[in-house]
Order: sequence, then structure tokens, then C-alpha cells
Amino acid sequence: MAYMRVRCCTSSVRRLRWLHWGAPSFGYSTHEEERSSIKERGPYASRLKSRSVVRVEGEDTFRFLQGLVSNDLRRLQQEPPPSEAALPTPNQPVALAQPLYAALLNPQGRFLFDAFLYRPPNPTHRLNLRGSAPGSNGSLSLLCDVDAATVDDFLGHLKKHRLRTKVNFEDVSKEFVVWQRYGGSLLQDNQNDKDAETKNSGWAAASDPAAQVALEGNNKGNSWFKDPRCGDLGYRGIFPSDTIPPLVEADKEVEEIYYLLMRLELGVAEGCSEIPKEKAIPLEYNLAWLNAISFEKGCYVGQELIARTQHRGVIRKRVMPIQFLNDSREDTEHNVVPGAEIFDSTTQKKVGDVTTVLGSRGLGLIRLEAVLKDAIPLVVQDSSGIHVKAYRPKWWPPDWCPEDLRHG
Repeated sequence: MAYMRVRCCTSSVRRLRWLHWGAPSFGYSTHEEERSSIKERGPYASRLKSRSVVRVEGEDTFRFLQGLVSNDLRRLQQEPPPSEAALPTPNQPVALAQPLYAALLNPQGRFLFDAFLYRPPNPTHRLNLRGSAPGSNGSLSLLCDVDAATVDDFLGHLKKHRLRTKVNFEDVSKEFVVWQRYGGSLLQDNQNDKDAETKNSGWAAASDPAAQVALEGNNKGNSWFKDPRCGDLGYRGIFPSDTIPPLVEADKEVEEIYYLLMRLELGVAEGCSEIPKEKAIPLEYNLAWLNAISFEKGCYVGQELIARTQHRGVIRKRVMPIQFLNDSREDTEHNVVPGAEIFDSTTQKKVGDVTTVLGSRGLGLIRLEAVLKDAIPLVVQDSSGIHVKAYRPKWWPPDWCPEDLRHG
């Protein structure tokens, strides 16, 4: 099913080149041209049909999930004082901390699911006249933004580990949907302030101030939050399925494929179609730097491999953006599919795998030593004349790969 979804996107991107961007080069142009188009034409908003929403609630919610996910849920459980940047008022619902991004692993430390974990605001929980927030006693609830293609497996995984804990979960995708807001001024704002996510803390942490203003009268407390993985990805949020989120302009609501193009440019994989279930090693898919892993929390399923790999400090392969070129080093139409192998044409040795394909762009899990210099020719196995160019995303820390690996 995941394979079919990626192939369908390939035909969609050809239509988008003409229908939406005006210039047919988008998606097939250079990295800088794509970034420029996104800056000029955004911000966009997309309803992510590839994601579903699961509610987990009960008095053991945090203890139950803390033993399953790779991030530290205590950041959601605690209720810090309001930040100076966004002070709640007595007539407005309390918006809690920024959502967490996390992975669920099998006992061998291989990837199973990724999830964005939100502690939803309760419209009845308002500040009292003294400005104090409600306590956290009683039944607790979290909303989990997960891959729609594996939502049944996700629920089954939770049920398998529930045992006698007081926790319940259900698919609430008919009630809630996931939205992403990205590009344009949002991308520019992030370039101007790389520390924006760390400057705000507490309630409404790293939330969009404009969205907060737009929500003052709706009594629901839903809000946009900075994507917890990478500031360049914009804002993410869970909203009621029967409403359009604030700040979504009619001419800026676009298909989800735009969001996929943005992620391909940044080299960020998402979901089981791009992070192979029960095969992927989380650190090779950059989940630690994307804020999905806490190395300070206690034990959780699969922690041993994560800790051992981090302690060694050697990761030879990473997922990164790739571009498919013809013999003239131009973007090319092709029949490459996810799972295709990438070889060094000079040594005939395998150096990686294609994980995601969309037009002439994609993601690949590639050995870093094979892409340190532009002169090393990479090709797709059994695909005559198709060359592969890998790029080092600009958000990577310098010690992951030398700077002579050209940015896309």
C-alpha cells in the first residue's frame, strides 16, 4: 500500500508543475530554485490525509507511554508557568506545551511507528481570577498523530502492551485531522531566528502568536505549534475535522504533495512508507537530531540499541535528499521505485537504497563516505543512464558530514 501511494504521487507532481506553480520546473529544478519558489508563494497549508489521530486516555496514560516511546513524556506531563511571550488570560483556554515527536521501537531497537504526541487543551480548564492554572489530577488524555496506513497496527501494538494499566485508546480520525503549515514567510522567519523554539517555554510554547490571536474567540483552544522536528518544516497541529484551522487562506490550501516536496528538500522522512518498519535504525534516519529521542529518560522498549549506537558515536549511513539525473546531469523522467539499490559505478559496490521517490526527487539511505565528493558517480542499479546526486541538508550539524559535501 505504501508503495502504491508513493507511485501515485509521481503522476500528481507532474500535474502540480503546471497547475499550481506556473513554472513547470518546480520539483525538477535545482534546490535553490525550489526554496525560492516556496519562499515567494507560501505559506501553504495542507490537510495531511496520510496521518490519523489516536486518543490515549486514562490515569496511567503517561506511565504507559513512557515505557514505549523514545522521547520523554514528562515534558508533556508537567505544567510550567506561562511564558512572557504568550500569556493566557482568564477568558481563554489553557494551551499546554509544544507537542513531542517520538518513535516506537521493537525490542531489537528497530523502527515501528513515529508519532506526534499532543496534550490537548481542555476548554473548561481556564485560569482562575488569580491567574492560576488547573491541576493535572484525574484522567489524562493525549492525542497521537500517526501514520494512517498503519493506524490499526499502532492500536494493536498499544493493546499488546496494555496489560493491567488503566489506559484506553481509540482511533478518532473522524473527529480530528492533522494539518501542516509551511513555506513562505514561515521559512524566512525560521532563517532569521534559529533559536525561536528554545526562547519560548511553558503554555503555548513555540506556538504561532498570530494563531493565538485568531483563536481568542473560538473557545476550542486548538493551535498551531512549531514542528518539533525542524523549524524549516513550519507549523503543525491537530484540529476538529469539521473546521478549517485559523490562518489557512483559501488560495493557499494545497494538496499534501506540496508538504512531501518540502520534506524531500529538507531530507526528513516520515511514516512507515519512508522509514521501513522493523528494519530502520532510528539514528540512521536522523531521529535523534529531529528531537524524537531522549537519552536522559529511563528504559523503554528498544532503548538498548539506541544507547549502544549513540555511545559508539559512529553512524555510517544516513537518509538524505537525492536527485535523479540523466547522462547529461539534468533532471530526468525515470522508473525508479522505492527499494532500488544505489551503487558506486567505479567500484560496483552498493552504497545505499532509495527510500522515497517523487518525480526526479527522493530520499536515500546512503553511506556518507560515498557522497563526500561530487566526483564519485552514483547510479541506480538496473536503470541505465540514471545517476544519483545526494545532498547534505543545511540543518545537519557539521560533525555529521564534512562541509565539502555540497548543500542542495
